[in-house]
Amino acid sequence: MSEPSLKAIIEGALLAAGEPLSIERLRALFPAGEVPEPATVREALETLAVEYEGRGAEIREAASGFRIQVPESVSPWVARLWQERPQRLSRAMLETLAIIAYRQPITRGEIEAIRGVTVGTALMRNLLDREWVRCVGYRELPGRPALYATTRTFLDYFNLASLEELPTLRAIQALDEPGAEGDGGDDDDEAASASGGDET
Repeated sequence: MSEPSLKAIIEGALLAAGEPLSIERLRALFPAGEVPEPATVREALETLAVEYEGRGAEIREAASGFRIQVPESVSPWVARLWQERPQRLSRAMLETLAIIAYRQPITRGEIEAIRGVTVGTALMRNLLDREWVRCVGYRELPGRPALYATTRTFLDYFNLASLEELPTLRAIQALDEPGAEGDGGDDDDEAASASGGDET
């Protein structure tokens, strides 16, 4: 029986992993003396991505590496596999997360000053438990408040390879102009933010 191609091995690994795999993790699948060069692995990934175009799955690079995922074009149908609709992330959580993403590192007090309301402990705990946010240090102020920043898990969840892929503030402001779609969420639904819903 012939040896599988590099492309087939990478595809199988991505299908089985259930999480993004970096090029280094893919190279670690091979025994010593047979480890492909990083450029060769990336080339195989790019070839796979082209072959997946127009199908019910796609190869996408996230912050932690590459993964096979359902493209947005077919996700409304695939989502019907799950009978219970996951709860929406509250507006309070999304606002807090956006402030951290754009102004990191930032303290809880600074987040509250921007939002104009208190940031609930349950909301921050929820973000930390999801590993979307982490403490990266402490501000040299009385009480040494914690500084928060986003994580690779945050980027992976929102299908971003890096923070540079976040929409510009100008694009976000355009959503608030008359005629733009509403967000459909409550302004400070702190209780919902602590419930662990996954839909954005």
